[in-house]
Amino acid sequence: MSNNGNFLNLVKQRQSQRQYTDKPVEKEKLMRCLEAARLAPSACNAQPWKFIVVDDVDLKNKIADTTSNRLLPINHFTKQAPVHVVLVLEKPNFTSKLGELVRDKKFVLMDVGIAAEHFCLQAADEGLGTCMIGWFNENKAKELLHIPDKKRAMLIITIGYPKGKHRKKIRKELEDIVSFNAY
Repeated sequence: MSNNGNFLNLVKQRQSQRQYTDKPVEKEKLMRCLEAARLAPSACNAQPWKFIVVDDVDLKNKIADTTSNRLLPINHFTKQAPVHVVLVLEKPNFTSKLGELVRDKKFVLMDVGIAAEHFCLQAADEGLGTCMIGWFNENKAKELLHIPDKKRAMLIITIGYPKGKHRKKIRKELEDIVSFNAY
């Protein structure tokens, strides 16, 4: 079954959005993004994630404050986004954890990344912009959201309607990153 290249067009459209309008995100669109993330594949079907939607303005602004500081002027755009989604790493199931130990690979990190990208691609399909942020004060975010001490807040995804023009993607050429049958 072909989708006539719609997926590749969607991937080309998706970018890390750092400017948002003040238009609220409709709950139906947000729920479709969460559903797309829920359906993401994971090692041994562990589904090691929980999504905390932060749409209360005061709390969202406090979460935004965890993403930047005066010394390092990054992520100051986060207050513009009407919604933040915090992705919490949950314990994997037994078989996924065993696989991590045997193969020395962090499957849960791969799983969380796949779920986050499913969320962001669905958002792009909905006409929304997103930005995945790993640089934030995790302890402060956990405190604000009452996340248990033993859990990890892995990402904050800002989501809202994009403001400004779409940027040209700058990526390595395919021949620079692909080889067949050997390194």
